[in-house]
Order: sequence, then structure tokens, then C-alpha cells
Amino acid sequence: MKKNLNLRSLAAQALEQVVENGQSLSNVLPPLQQKVSDKDKALLQELCYGVLRTLPQLNWLVTKLMARPMTGKQRTIHYLIIVGFYQLLYTRIPAHAALAETVEGAVAVKRPQLKGLINGVLRQFQRQQEELLAEFAQNETRFLHPSWLLKRIKNAYPQQWESIVEANNQRPPMWLRVNRKHHSRDAWMQLLEEAGLNGFPHPDYPDAVRLETPAPVHALPGFDDGWVTVQDASAQGCMTWLTPENGEQILDLCAAPGGKTTHILEVAPEANVLAVDVDEARLSRVYDNLKRLGMKAQVKQGDGRYPAQWCGEQQFDRILLDAPCSATGVIRRHPDIKWLRRDRDIPELAGLQREILDAIWPHLKSGGTLVYATCSILPEENCEQVRAFLERTPDAVLSDTGTQEQPGIQNLPGAEDGDGFFYAKLIKK
Repeated sequence: MKKNLNLRSLAAQALEQVVENGQSLSNVLPPLQQKVSDKDKALLQELCYGVLRTLPQLNWLVTKLMARPMTGKQRTIHYLIIVGFYQLLYTRIPAHAALAETVEGAVAVKRPQLKGLINGVLRQFQRQQEELLAEFAQNETRFLHPSWLLKRIKNAYPQQWESIVEANNQRPPMWLRVNRKHHSRDAWMQLLEEAGLNGFPHPDYPDAVRLETPAPVHALPGFDDGWVTVQDASAQGCMTWLTPENGEQILDLCAAPGGKTTHILEVAPEANVLAVDVDEARLSRVYDNLKRLGMKAQVKQGDGRYPAQWCGEQQFDRILLDAPCSATGVIRRHPDIKWLRRDRDIPELAGLQREILDAIWPHLKSGGTLVYATCSILPEENCEQVRAFLERTPDAVLSDTGTQEQPGIQNLPGAEDGDGFFYAKLIKK
């Protein structure tokens, strides 16, 4: 039996780690979830993700309702209070239960003397909620994005920025990839319907299915047998441009956690795939994905800037470069990105992408295909990056994806669409 821990205090501690200490929620949350029962894991995740989606609003409420901020060792109480606000604003948890559990969180973080303060602030919010929310609706932080990122999105997409920001602030849809080695998409969707779940096919990506309502993976027909994989539709779009074939030497560079590696092998089971990533810890997930799907690929740890160290002089028929990026296209899946990224990161990432592109291009065979992809929506990492590469690389030709002036295809996040994602298909003359 799991101990009956105070979930609100665990959420507050996780949020403090992310916002104050720059930790990724995907690193902070799993160890905390191990401490609680299965039914509480989902609530803990909802509290953490939800607060990070709406953080500017919750912080603004604190400034309106408290004379001075909680600092130092009492900073966790600040996060406990905003967890309380989030429950009252955005969950179906009865107000009396949300209040009681949040106040008790003070005991769990060894600040029992502050129970009265937390109770007072939350009750004051309940009394003033309508006026406060009306005032916040006029506030410049209502878009729930850091100002530097909002400015970049506005500059890049003067007509669409509001819809992009709105999509970023929503819960993400759940997309699946049907393993064509086992079933056609239509056949698997029939099994899904028999299991009491509804799904919708993607119009452009032949393996993609969006669930009407997100569901746990164990509820999906054949998940453990490798019939289906959780993967966003836009990430699946890489195969549309890579078009892998049996017998080819294919490199998946920056491959972790392995979703695209396994997709290559579903499309071309007899391809010789090398999956490379710089992060050794994340490579364990590539092995996990290959094992669940019953597939084989060569997996190596390596830095994309120095390919000779991990592939010598080897050349490839196709290369998928899913480049390290700002991840500004997947904010709705990872809302901590808004608070972990900095404006200065963008030119640094663009420099890294340039280095990797230049280093790996000589390892592509003549006539071969390289697909450059990111889960970013920022031009510096995408169309501008590819345009500059084409200008300095005489034997690179853009194919099927955009124009010389505006190279690549940019997907933007939408309510029921895939994530923000960019692709450019390059052929070596």
C-alpha cells in the first residue's frame, strides 16, 4: 500500500523545483508519482501541469491577495497557495475539499504555523473571485506566456499569434500511431470502437488516430503487443517526407526517446537503422520502445556535431535529423517549457542546429534524402536555418517542402491538430 501523502504539498514541491530551480517537470514528477497510489498519480500530474499552464494568472492572484511574497524557506507555501487557486478555478474538486487538503499541505512541508494564512488567502479569493478574474482579463499577462516568447510569436505570426497562444494553453489531444505491421488503421480503429473508445483518422498522416478522449495506454487494444504507439500526429509526419525503404542504411539522429526510430521500422521493417542520441540516459527509452514493438536497430550514444566518432566514414541513404530545438511547438504537452526557456536560448540552439547539419551532410550518399525536423515554431530554427544551409551548401536541393524563399513546411498547434512541427526535405545532388 502507498502511504497517504498530501498531494498538494507534493505538487507544490515539484512546482518549486521547476520554476525556481529550472528542473524539467518530466524529471521531477515521476519520482513523486511513485510515492502515491495509482488513482492519485493522475491528480498530481493534473495539478502540476495545470499550474504551469496558468502560472502568470495564479502568481498575479498572489500579488493581489498578499501584502508581501513568501520568500526563502517559506517559498514552498507560495506554490501551495497557487495549487489551491488552481483547484478552485480549474478542477471539479469540491471547494471545501480543495481548501482542507491545501491547508493541511502546510503540515506536510513542516510549516503548520502557516495553515491560518493559507486558509485566509484562499477564502479571500473565493469572496473576491469574480472581481479579480474580471480585472485579470484586462491584464497584459492574460495570455499566460512569458513576454519574450509572446513577442517572438507575434513577430513570426502577426495574423495567427492569438490562435497559437490559445492552443498552447489547452490540454493536448492524444494521438496514436497504428503499427501497420499488425493492422491497417481502419482495422485497428474497429478494435478501438469495440473497446468502447472513439477515434478520428488524420487526413494527411496514414497511421495517425486522435482519441476523442485521452485514455490510459492499457485501455488501448494491443498496446503491450506493439499494435499501437502514443505519438503526436505532427511527429508522424516525418515519415511522409523521409519515405524509408527496405534494405537502406538509415540514420535517426537525435533519436531519443525512439518514436521515429520505431516508425521507420514499421514503414520499412528490413531497413538497417542506426539510432543516435547525445543523452545516454534517454537512450534507455529507445531500447524500451524497440523491445515493446519487437524491433531491432543499432543504438549508439553520440554527439551529432562529431559523427566520425560514432559512425566513422559511413554514409547513409536517408537521414532523419530531429534537431535539438526550443520545443516551442509542444508547449501544450510540456507547459514547463514556457518557464524553463530563455530568449537567449534561441540563437544558441540555432547555432547548434547549424553545426549538426553541416557535420552530418557529408555522411549522406549522393541522391540521398535528409529530413530536417524540429518541434519548434520559431523561424530562426526552421525556415531561416534551412535557407541559410541551402545558400552555403551547393549540393543540397530542397524537395517537395516549400520554396527557396520560404523553405520547409510549418505545422502550427491547433485545438484538434498535431503539435507545432517543422519539416524540410533535402536531396543531395
